[in-house]
Amino acid sequence: MSWRGVLTLVLLVAAGITGWSAWRQRATQPVADTGPARPDYVLHDFELVALDKQGKEAFMLRAPELTRSPDDKTLSIATPLFLIPDNEGQRWQLRSKTGWVAADNSEVRLRGKVEATSPPSDARPTVMKTEQLNIFPDKDEATSPVLVTVTSPASTMRGTGMRADLATNRIELLSKVSMSHEPTRR
Repeated sequence: MSWRGVLTLVLLVAAGITGWSAWRQRATQPVADTGPARPDYVLHDFELVALDKQGKEAFMLRAPELTRSPDDKTLSIATPLFLIPDNEGQRWQLRSKTGWVAADNSEVRLRGKVEATSPPSDARPTVMKTEQLNIFPDKDEATSPVLVTVTSPASTMRGTGMRADLATNRIELLSKVSMSHEPTRR
């Protein structure tokens, strides 16, 4: 066998080993992480009315930006204003830095400088401030695990943890409760 034949045979074996090695490494490489999925859609400067299972208004939402996750169908919102109706059809106003809404509209989470204001026609206007608020529109309930300040005419209450019945406008502070009361002047 000539030197050309030996060289050809060596090159063929080397090419076969290289091809087999490349095929094997490609098959065992992990799939690259593509990062978070892009949102299904993004809304800018919008107003949205969400309905409950009975077709009644669960809440109205206004915000500069909303994104919907394609994975779990949840909504993420920048600086939302929620208008949540009570039993008389009057609306509580809720503002925060961020918001999140469950896919079935059963839960709303507000985070960062949350402020809830009772309807303007309320006989005893109330303002509630906290850093976290979880709202359950179907149950007319709201909860918070952190410090909550509730201000109404002539009184201020503070406490850690809160449960609120939005239908009756009843707020219950759970621990470390303090209250100040200013007598009304006659």
